[in-house]
Amino acid sequence: MRNALGLMLASVVAAVVIAAGGWFYYSARADQGAPKTVAARAGDPLPAPAKLAARDDVETTATVAAKPAAAAPAPAPVMPVQPKQACANPNALGVSRVVEIDTTGGPGFGFDHFKQFDFLTEKEVVLTFDDGPWPVNTPAVLKALADECTKGLFFSVGKHATYHPEILRQVLAQGHTVGTHTWSHVNLNGKKMTEQMAKDEVEKGVSAVKFALGANPAPFFRFPQLQHNPAIVSYFGTRNVAMFSTDVDSFDFRKGATPEKIIETVMTRLDKLGKGIILMHDFQKNTGIALPALLARLKAGGYKIVQMKAKTPLQTLPEYDDALMKDMKVPTAGTNTRPIGSVVQTVSQ
Repeated sequence: MRNALGLMLASVVAAVVIAAGGWFYYSARADQGAPKTVAARAGDPLPAPAKLAARDDVETTATVAAKPAAAAPAPAPVMPVQPKQACANPNALGVSRVVEIDTTGGPGFGFDHFKQFDFLTEKEVVLTFDDGPWPVNTPAVLKALADECTKGLFFSVGKHATYHPEILRQVLAQGHTVGTHTWSHVNLNGKKMTEQMAKDEVEKGVSAVKFALGANPAPFFRFPQLQHNPAIVSYFGTRNVAMFSTDVDSFDFRKGATPEKIIETVMTRLDKLGKGIILMHDFQKNTGIALPALLARLKAGGYKIVQMKAKTPLQTLPEYDDALMKDMKVPTAGTNTRPIGSVVQTVSQ
């Protein structure tokens, strides 16, 4: 009897010990597993913004970054990329004001050649860039401007626009103003240049920029080498195209124009004048290299950026549109003259 009671008591104790041990084992595994799961969820999205940021350094448009954000199962981590487009730099140079230009009658700007319209106040400047678009150099200029959340006016060469339309579209997409600079950057005052040849250079350039942009450019024009052909000056009056000279020439196209030299040339002249339209070239490599430091100098000097926009776009002439299409061997039959918005529309994104 005594042995039976002892055996029963031992069985009960063993059962309690086994149950307690099992509870402790599974409880401990659960406690260890929980932090691992939380850590993994917190860490998984982190590589996504890093990849997008690296892509932003290469591609200046936001459309590529937007697609992964929309498709991602957890879109929240990519949201910080978006304010970059609005202006992520709290100390940015920015744009102090935007002026709209009524180009009726072909007004001129830039005191080197035109004295009539003195619209800039003290410490105001307009950033202008000639001869693009061009690989590497134009994107470098665009990045420098984007980093300071500021805007410029680009005078595009028609041939270059047809070579690199995707770059010119980036210029427009980032909110800059796009004007024209002839078809092939020829001197319109050359000895062998007839009035018709000069007109052809101008209008074919306009058609080429429109073709590249998929939209009409601004009615803003700068003469190559600042050589103002009197007949074309009069012609622009009938076409309602504004002409641009300059107040401050960077001379960034000259041999020996290092980034440091470009900055000193601009700032020396600008500090003397106190304001003005600055002429630079997004075609030149050293301009893109110099621009971040130049913008920093402008900001430190208390200068403010004015953006110039046109009241209405410049309508191309159909005969030059057709001639351009033939030269480029682009089919002109069918519906190719319709605006792109009537042919291709985004219905879901």
